[in-house]
Amino acid sequence: MRVTIFGTGYVGLVTGTCFAEMGNHVTCVDVDARKVERLRAGEVPIYESGLEELVEENVHGHRLFFTTSAKEALAEAELAFICVGTPMSETGEADLRYVESAARDIGRHLNGYCLVVDKSTVPVGTADKVRGWVQEELTRRGATHTFNVASNPEFLKEGSAVDDFMKPDRVVVGVDSERARALLHDLYQPFIRNGLRFYTMDIRSAEMTKYAANAMLATKISFINEIANICERVGADVRQVRLGVGADQRIGLQFLHPGVGYGGSCFPKDVRALVHTAEVAGYQADLLSAVDAVNQRQKQVMLHKLNAWCTLTNRPLSSLTVAVWGLAFKPNTDDVRDAPSLDLIRAVIAAGAQVRAYDPKATHEAQKALGPLPRLTYVDDAYDATEGADVLLLMTEWRPFRRPDFRKLASQLRGKVIFDGRNQYDESRTSPYGLTLYPIGVPARASQAQTIKG
Repeated sequence: MRVTIFGTGYVGLVTGTCFAEMGNHVTCVDVDARKVERLRAGEVPIYESGLEELVEENVHGHRLFFTTSAKEALAEAELAFICVGTPMSETGEADLRYVESAARDIGRHLNGYCLVVDKSTVPVGTADKVRGWVQEELTRRGATHTFNVASNPEFLKEGSAVDDFMKPDRVVVGVDSERARALLHDLYQPFIRNGLRFYTMDIRSAEMTKYAANAMLATKISFINEIANICERVGADVRQVRLGVGADQRIGLQFLHPGVGYGGSCFPKDVRALVHTAEVAGYQADLLSAVDAVNQRQKQVMLHKLNAWCTLTNRPLSSLTVAVWGLAFKPNTDDVRDAPSLDLIRAVIAAGAQVRAYDPKATHEAQKALGPLPRLTYVDDAYDATEGADVLLLMTEWRPFRRPDFRKLASQLRGKVIFDGRNQYDESRTSPYGLTLYPIGVPARASQAQTIKG
């Protein structure tokens, strides 16, 4: 099939590449000429496992193309996917300026029937706006081409997006015509051969499904973080509690991982956008507002623990050198948007401390996001960060961090302290080397400070 993708960001590039991998002729449009040139050369501007190899293979196989010309991309398109960003505005609502721009480009250059598909995460009712924008441009140039608009939300996890797309647990499409349903079913057939994971619904329900899914996952994260903070204060161990809770098949263990809060491009934005959508509809979404509030508070937990340790040991924070392992908001990605690590680094630097930071993939993105900061050093090796540091703060659970050399860390860290923001370690592994461990949601031993709580 002939497919056009508007936007070569995270969603657009993965979507276009995976469609091309199944033999479709895919043309991706982006306004950034430099980015288009890099992609034509097989260079991928984001880190996503397996994506660069697929882009290179499909570019060389003449199935995947990149251009800055919407007219060129739409010349023979049967489907046009809108995969542009929908950043959060100051009011919490999704900013649809890029969606509108793509829709108007489609209206200006459409030369026959085409199914226009919203894949960007957009508020309920956006498809109606897209239909209006496309029609306005068609009317302006006196064209009478027919088109349909559909919703096809993405459910990709950063770090495993290619696998998620190639082997989806479900495909959701919102349509208002049989023609649109048939086109999307045909396109996705290679991905869902058993036919059991293709869900057809009305357009507004499909738009809502994406927000509801992300809000549910964010809720589980904030819930277990709330439980973790209670555990610390009542003498319970959240690591044991989550096992007992997660054993219930109605609940499960997925996303019940206490830590320093969620980040990324989806959960923070989508939860707030859904709260705003509810407000516009005359409903106060108290639960979702609380999910966001708990997450914002959780991002401060590590700083509170560090300050409490400084008080206990009579060391001013400004005198410390702090090693930070992990800058990305989660492992297997270079995405630092809304990453808890960035809030922590800003706060520690503002307090006068030195910071030595390491991440396997996200250093460049963190440098762009944080800008020039005094007393902040990025290093190329995890143990370069801890050499001569007072404490280590684990912020992202990258695999190489899961079983570090604790003997080496004990010799490097002057304070012999690890603040484990992702609950990756166990005292049985750290204490033999004289290292003190402060996880999330675990009460301090009698030999530690009972005040070191999130």
